[in-house]
Amino acid sequence: MDTLERYAPNENLTRDEAAWRAANIVWHSADVFLDLGNATDAGQEGYLSSTTLRFSSGSTQTFIDFIHGGVDEIQVNGRMVAVDGAVLDSRIYLSDLQTTAVNTVVIAGRALYSRSGEGLHRFLDPQDQQTYLYTQFEPADARRVFACFEQPDLKTSYRFTVRGPESWHLASNQPAESQHIHEDGTKTVTFAPTPPISSYITSVLAGPYHVVRDEHSLTLKDGSELRIELAASCRAALAKDFDAEQILKVTKQGLSYFHELFDYPYPWGKYDSAFVPEYNLGAMENPGLVTFTERYVFTSHATEAQHEQRANTIMHEMAHMWFGDLVTMKWWDDLWLKESFADYIGTLANDVATDFTTAWTTFAARRKAWAYVADQMPTTHPIVADITDLQAADQNFDGITYAKGASVLKQLAAFVGAQAFRDAARSYFQKHEYGNTSLGDFLAALEEASGRDMGAWADAWLRTSGVPRLGIELAADQQGLVTSAALVQRGTDPLTGEGILRPHVLTVAGYDLREGRLVRTRGERVELIGERVALDFLVGTPAPDLLLPNDGDETYAVIEFDERSLRTLLQHLGSLTDSLPRATCWASLWDAVRGGRLATQHYVDAVLSHASTVQDAGVYAVLVDQLLNSVNRYLAPELRPTARQRAAEALTGWLGELEAGSDNQTTTARALARLARSGVAVEVVDSFLAPQPNPHRVNVDEQLLWLSWEAVAAARGLDETAQVRMHAALQENPTTIAQNAVRTARAARPEHAVKAKAFEEVFSARDDDGELSNDALSAIAEGFGMGSRELLAGFEETYWTRILQVFESMSMEFSTRIIRGLFPRNQDLSDTPQHNPALRAVTEWLEEHGTAPRALRRILIEEKAELERSLEAQQVSRRASGV
Repeated sequence: MDTLERYAPNENLTRDEAAWRAANIVWHSADVFLDLGNATDAGQEGYLSSTTLRFSSGSTQTFIDFIHGGVDEIQVNGRMVAVDGAVLDSRIYLSDLQTTAVNTVVIAGRALYSRSGEGLHRFLDPQDQQTYLYTQFEPADARRVFACFEQPDLKTSYRFTVRGPESWHLASNQPAESQHIHEDGTKTVTFAPTPPISSYITSVLAGPYHVVRDEHSLTLKDGSELRIELAASCRAALAKDFDAEQILKVTKQGLSYFHELFDYPYPWGKYDSAFVPEYNLGAMENPGLVTFTERYVFTSHATEAQHEQRANTIMHEMAHMWFGDLVTMKWWDDLWLKESFADYIGTLANDVATDFTTAWTTFAARRKAWAYVADQMPTTHPIVADITDLQAADQNFDGITYAKGASVLKQLAAFVGAQAFRDAARSYFQKHEYGNTSLGDFLAALEEASGRDMGAWADAWLRTSGVPRLGIELAADQQGLVTSAALVQRGTDPLTGEGILRPHVLTVAGYDLREGRLVRTRGERVELIGERVALDFLVGTPAPDLLLPNDGDETYAVIEFDERSLRTLLQHLGSLTDSLPRATCWASLWDAVRGGRLATQHYVDAVLSHASTVQDAGVYAVLVDQLLNSVNRYLAPELRPTARQRAAEALTGWLGELEAGSDNQTTTARALARLARSGVAVEVVDSFLAPQPNPHRVNVDEQLLWLSWEAVAAARGLDETAQVRMHAALQENPTTIAQNAVRTARAARPEHAVKAKAFEEVFSARDDDGELSNDALSAIAEGFGMGSRELLAGFEETYWTRILQVFESMSMEFSTRIIRGLFPRNQDLSDTPQHNPALRAVTEWLEEHGTAPRALRRILIEEKAELERSLEAQQVSRRASGV
């Protein structure tokens, strides 16, 4: 773009607009003042926000971003500017800027407290009636709190000053410099200026948080000591469950590991970890003040897998202190430059630096499964994506950007060597510290460190889409000896329709049955460059019972097993004891179910036969989840009653066999409660709710208690006695978990009037008590969806008439939760895909709304694709059963 155009609505900043602004602006500093002294007054919708921006400009005009509740004052170089002439929607347009001197612009106005988790979120604790605030800005919500240049390549130094109640804990990215106590019971804290950072990683925390402090020291090259102040915080009501000592232990392990790995001292001074309520993400890498979902403060029994996942998230966010914060992508096209790296390096750190031993196994079982799903959607995209605007950026925080990118980086480390990868990262940080980069910058560092031309590798892996598929072609003689064997890959880019051959470095292994156990008897590291590579190490040996490409999960690919290997796995997978190959096998079988290559009932049989032998809590939890999804989504509806009953009997049996209070027993009980929503095993759930100890030796913690109430409500409703008991449990411990579970249970009752009320509450984002928060809205939507097709059918027509207005009038977070949460899947119908009413309706809507916002269309295209996949899998299961 050559000139600055005014238009509205204008929240959706485009890449071209950002490039124009970046070419003209050098941002020197920003002073931000936020007056949060009225936050405890629920009647106050907003607060004073004032920003002083100092910048140089190559143009006499520019615009500043501010999503506000009213602008009070604009000053440009000491001159007052008419607000009405400058403010248009979410932008403040400035003219007559100096091009030969630094401009000073002051913008004061009202910012609005958030209930969606975007901007400055305000939360009222139901347990102690205390108010808590925190910010969440990625990708572009700092402008909801203060006026700024909201794009990642305009970095500056921020100095925050925050006013709030005197008793509150106030924090930001940097340590406090000064504090002033006021006579009205408030205080003002000014924080040290930050090094140059992007607006989306600035952060403010305010409220009566419980804070645990510590410190960590690292030795620098010159022998001096780098002292890092640490803090871990949560709501006061959660203090009794807050295992800050363990959180700080993992934090120290990570800081020591990354200090050595990156050879670049931690650059942000302090390291705070704040666990906050109603958080939309797992965590956010704000330098010096990392925010986490308080779901990581475990109020119920936490399995080893949950602790491992929390540690992995801590390491992921810490990796961002370098990948993403110190060096930041120029625009959201290169979002992978931080998220893929953090996902890979975070898992590596969790594996190497902590006490957890199954980080890569969990990655193979859970994270890569997420990537495989996203990469087979019609909305798939290359890892290096084409992000034209902020709405597209918001939707690209997906399984491709995170998990596929991390998988590809793991393959890259195998391809160039771990040392070359490390050396490339070190030089990258040194060269680009506090700057912005794109793909070419990191490839240059890789080429220098490895001595290899990375262009072809990048073209094959980063600029294409789709999942590679690996298989083994094998021939044997009459004696069963292998005469030829080859590893073969196939793949098609779904966006172009062209075939793709990617380079792989991986291990191929053979397993044989020995005394009823699968034992690895041979294996070799292989480099596959083209379509195939010979596996000469197998020639002349007996054909293995199981051939496993990618035995060490080094590459990103789905395995298509030969018939003998598939038969072996379905019958004997429980005897494969090595956790990583076992997880790889389960992941490929699950993809075969979703892809219609394996009948769902065969996978259900395998889970019921073998899952109970899995000791790894993370993999076991994945398998139990997939068991429920198989029965509820991918199995033909007429086959579900029998399958559900079998699953209920098996899970109930495992409750008695597993050690009381163990991780796997806890996971099993929670799965039974979810399964009971369909009407099976309700008597087991009733025993969880009974006042006396249940016969299954299960500890009924908060999570299981409320899962059980949700199940009872969905399966048979809540009579007056049940409602009295449920509300007594809520009053006894009125946590946010309990409150939202009650919302879900109420909406889950199989009554038309109940569903109608829930439907309206979600669409309006309001209930009888007022505006809903993000989590409350999703809780009601979840309960609404627990109903038969007949019960929910009457709401479908209204859904299609309202979603466009919702998307255009609500924030991205709220609109996405509503549209996905109420999408009419109708999977209980015994229909072919061609006759499913929900599929027909979404197809027609997309055809009739070709000009609807791309972000909205993407949501619906993905829902349509998942519905088509489940219906096709149901057809496969139907054919396999002979129905």
